[in-house]
Amino acid sequence: MNQYTGSLSHIPFLADLGVTCTFAEDGRSEIALPIEKRHQNSWDMAHGGVIMTLLDVAMAIAGRSADADGRGVVTIEMKTSFMAPGRGKLTARGTCVHRTTTMVFCEGEIVDADGKIVSRGSGTFKYIRRMPPQRPGETDTGADG
Repeated sequence: MNQYTGSLSHIPFLADLGVTCTFAEDGRSEIALPIEKRHQNSWDMAHGGVIMTLLDVAMAIAGRSADADGRGVVTIEMKTSFMAPGRGKLTARGTCVHRTTTMVFCEGEIVDADGKIVSRGSGTFKYIRRMPPQRPGETDTGADG
């Protein structure tokens, strides 16, 4: 069991959405979200922003799970292709396809409860170490990352 398996309550946005992580290990991940009315667009299907969030998170977790140093990641770029309406319970899987010392390249896929592909994506993520929070009035004068 790792820091992701189960609830993603340590990330308020994902906790609010209701995203859970069922697997994160060796450069692979799986997260799930039962689509509710609050996740839908005017066509009664998952909003594109929800789909993109699931892909982003699944790929980021896959990238983090591939790093022995336990670093975090930030998204550098992401491509998403929408293939079918997202309804019911959606499952997003992420896979690390290549790593360097500072970057990780991942792919992701979302399927519905019947296994039909809803969306696919790819992303580039930069490995980072968590910086201490700034105090009010301080400005960031250091280099990015």
